Amino acid sequence: MNARLETTEPGVMALNAEQAIGQIAVELPGATAVFRRLKLDFCCGGQVSLKQAAADKGLDVSAILAELAALQRSSDVPALTEPGELIDHILARYHDVHRAQLPELVRMARRVEAVHREHPQVPAGLGDLLEDMQEELLSHMQKEENILFPLLKTGGHPFVGQPINVMRAEHLDHGESLEKLAALTNDAQPPEGACNTWRALYAGIAQLNDDLINHIHLENNVLFPQFEAKPAAQGCGSSGCGCG
Repeated sequence: MNARLETTEPGVMALNAEQAIGQIAVELPGATAVFRRLKLDFCCGGQVSLKQAAADKGLDVSAILAELAALQRSSDVPALTEPGELIDHILARYHDVHRAQLPELVRMARRVEAVHREHPQVPAGLGDLLEDMQEELLSHMQKEENILFPLLKTGGHPFVGQPINVMRAEHLDHGESLEKLAALTNDAQPPEGACNTWRALYAGIAQLNDDLINHIHLENNVLFPQFEAKPAAQGCGSSGCGCG
């Protein structure tokens, strides 16, 4: 019997144990971390089905499929406006996800830079850029979690505009980082003949881009204006994000 997990949600891949492990690694950001932990070769051995790869290692393919299914995330922005619910959504959908996705992207970037250093399209410096983004985002999210969000959940504060302005300014910096990321990776388009690790890296970067844009949009345009004297027209700083 073929183990299978399907979803009818648009834009989310149906997981099937008969799929090649390399295909899953490329199409499902975050899957590479699962495969690496389980010592499943998704790069050179990526043509093998997940079912066969699991059997070769004596692993439960259904358990692997369940773990992979947990990585599937909708890119739809919810129609939430109530501050408490919106903050809880931002924490679970974006803060937790950024913390999970960035270390794996840094690891893959450094791997691609090392293995393909002679390739004319190797994204030299990508690991450093992603590591800088990780540090900036971790600091930014910690400020929100420890200072701003608790204030907003209690109904705001007469001086809440100051930390909001700080977050908006840092959002501009995040937007500039996304522009650098796009320039360095050819808009996350891998070169022809790229290995599975390189392709999975760029798929993860594309997801990071979408996630961070939606994250900033919800804060800048939905959450923050509820606590400001006048809704701000400021976008997130990325010319390609469509948030403005």
